[in-house]
Amino acid sequence: MNSKTGIMYDRRVGNQVFHADSAKEIFPDWQNEKESWLFLAPHDDDIVCGAGLTFLAALAEGISTHAVITTNGLMGYCRPEQRNTIADIRRRETTASFTAMGLPSENLHRLEFDDCSLYRKSGRQFMEGGDPTIIGSAMGLQNSFTWVLRKIRPTRVFLPTSTDIHPDHKLTTSEMIISIFHAQGGIWPELGPALEQIPRLYEYATYSDFITPPTLRVRTSEELLEKKLAGIMEYKSQEQIELLIEVQRKAGAQEYIREVEFDIMQPGKYDYLFDM
Repeated sequence: MNSKTGIMYDRRVGNQVFHADSAKEIFPDWQNEKESWLFLAPHDDDIVCGAGLTFLAALAEGISTHAVITTNGLMGYCRPEQRNTIADIRRRETTASFTAMGLPSENLHRLEFDDCSLYRKSGRQFMEGGDPTIIGSAMGLQNSFTWVLRKIRPTRVFLPTSTDIHPDHKLTTSEMIISIFHAQGGIWPELGPALEQIPRLYEYATYSDFITPPTLRVRTSEELLEKKLAGIMEYKSQEQIELLIEVQRKAGAQEYIREVEFDIMQPGKYDYLFDM
């Protein structure tokens, strides 16, 4: 492990595993001063629970790191009396959690979509009025994700695994992936200039396992594990928090990440099946 940061990265490529104590030595297509990591969360606690150590490793290495929270926590109440106040409670908890992990406040982005109803907000629609999710006279997940991609201009995006059983997680991932396609083109210019390059994609697991085995392992010091757990503990309104802490502590100071190919259809790749 890096004696300064206490971090080690292991990357599996085919039957080989490569090890490095700095991100730039293990993540392909490193962009030096342009390197920027966007962590996408359907809900405010998903990043710290599913990729908290990876997130902290990025901060420890001085990588420009951003958290994008898709929903407002409206359905996260555990007691009847919290029903009308939980969104404000979760907003305060989110700020406290990311502050505890050391994220600059300007790098925390809240998109404020209603929790547990993202299927109604897929795509992009022109809108008028006071909806907090309106950007450039339109709203929808693809509208907001295209805007935030062009604003942050990340070199890597970390998002929930596509196999996740939670509909919000599954939809967040699929809408972000098509939004990357939008963001690198000229469509919807009012949302900002097109990306110069397509960011590399990585999945983290929360509710469900990966569709294929992970390709990256991030190992850290116990100090960073405790920092991750401190970030989780800020979500005090979630009454199962103690059980979650127990599970995370048992897992130890390591996380697994799966690299994902941004695969645009190329008909020629199937030639070998017929040219015999």
